[in-house]
Amino acid sequence: MQIYNSQSRKKEEFVPVKPGHVGIYSCGPTVYDFFHIGNARPFIIFDVLRRYLEYKGYQVTLVQNFTDIDDKMIRRAGEEGISVKELGDRFIAEYYKDAGALGIRPATVHPRATEHIPQIIALVQQLIDKGMAYESNGTVYYRTASFPEYGKLSGQDVDDLDAGARVDVEDEKEAPADFALWKAEKPGEPAWDSPWGSGRPGWHIECSAMSMAYLGDTLDIHSGGRDLLFPHHENEIAQSEGATGHPFVKYWMHNGFLNIDNEKMSKSLGNFFTVRDILKEYDAEDVRMFMLSAQYRSPLNFSRDSIEQARASLTRLYTARDNLLFLLQAAPEGEPGEADRAFIAEVDDCRSRFDAAMDDDLNTAEAMGALFDVVYAANTSVHAGTAKAAIQHALDVLHQLTDILGLLSKKPGELPIEVQALADQRVEARKQKNWAQSDALRTQLNEMGYTVEDTAAGQKIVKAL
Repeated sequence: MQIYNSQSRKKEEFVPVKPGHVGIYSCGPTVYDFFHIGNARPFIIFDVLRRYLEYKGYQVTLVQNFTDIDDKMIRRAGEEGISVKELGDRFIAEYYKDAGALGIRPATVHPRATEHIPQIIALVQQLIDKGMAYESNGTVYYRTASFPEYGKLSGQDVDDLDAGARVDVEDEKEAPADFALWKAEKPGEPAWDSPWGSGRPGWHIECSAMSMAYLGDTLDIHSGGRDLLFPHHENEIAQSEGATGHPFVKYWMHNGFLNIDNEKMSKSLGNFFTVRDILKEYDAEDVRMFMLSAQYRSPLNFSRDSIEQARASLTRLYTARDNLLFLLQAAPEGEPGEADRAFIAEVDDCRSRFDAAMDDDLNTAEAMGALFDVVYAANTSVHAGTAKAAIQHALDVLHQLTDILGLLSKKPGELPIEVQALADQRVEARKQKNWAQSDALRTQLNEMGYTVEDTAAGQKIVKAL
């Protein structure tokens, strides 16, 4: 498998630190509100990465954090008159609801920053002891000049960072690019005891402490959106490698931006949407299908038309699956004939091309093309006389590939009792060659929202779209 490494800026052969095991740290949400549609893209993409690695036989440990202490949380908790912990608890619960709706499986571990204060303090102290951090008025700063490789991920040169250019400027810092590891307590804010006085952790140090606590000094993969590349991920490298002396991450993966109607998402433009907003209008699986329609590093444009296209594609998948399930019921037993064996080989070729696309830096767009080739093969090759083994093989492959993508999660629905009763009456009418009654029952079923098709394998009734 080849992965594009943001640090080397090229595709590299994926070789994990420990054979057979992959450790992934994926940046999670700051839990002061519902997560927005832009956040949904990396959450979905790296859920697929985990599923695919498991499909390839790896044991995967996925760590996705919750940032449950920061300025935004403190401000909103104050506005609502509740504690920061109460706010975090509420929106962590809401995260699980929206992520679950989108088919995002829970991580192996979801660490909270506030539950890892001892690990954070120990890491900060380690940096102070090595001369890579310093305390000033109760705040501890990382000394960026102490890490010669600072900027190797983003390409930023520490000497070129002007005061105020995407870094905090404070009088007690030695240099503009230095950043806070531990922040001195301010009135009314949550605080924890430390060797430097009461305070709270800085944002960057949280992720280093939590990721290494669960995955060791060197992570296989660290993922997140491109907006986190600098300064967040750059600072993670500096403080982690500064403390341990070991490479922090083997492969950095960053997804491209999501635009809304060809514009950058922004509250000022009125095009800022939470996932909860989107799910009031669109089916969650349609949104997931859309997110996988482009290779993860490419920019992606969210619009009504794009969601409608995703919905149509998803409908094709469900229709193909339901057709196969229908034909399977009356399919003949026995060894597949020559045509059936050719169909099985075609399906296997599609799966091989799916794997090749996913092995090429998780190219879900190309993989989706191979998946729809399975659909095309099924639609053109499977009929009432196709052997049961051939149909079952196609279903197995279809389920296997869509499970990697987190699609086709809805089970075939049983017909309501009243619909099934009419369907049974129509079967009997056709046996009696009572065509008038058969047509009348078809019309009645149509009016109830169901389409009726008479096939060589029998009567087929499905809910109309």
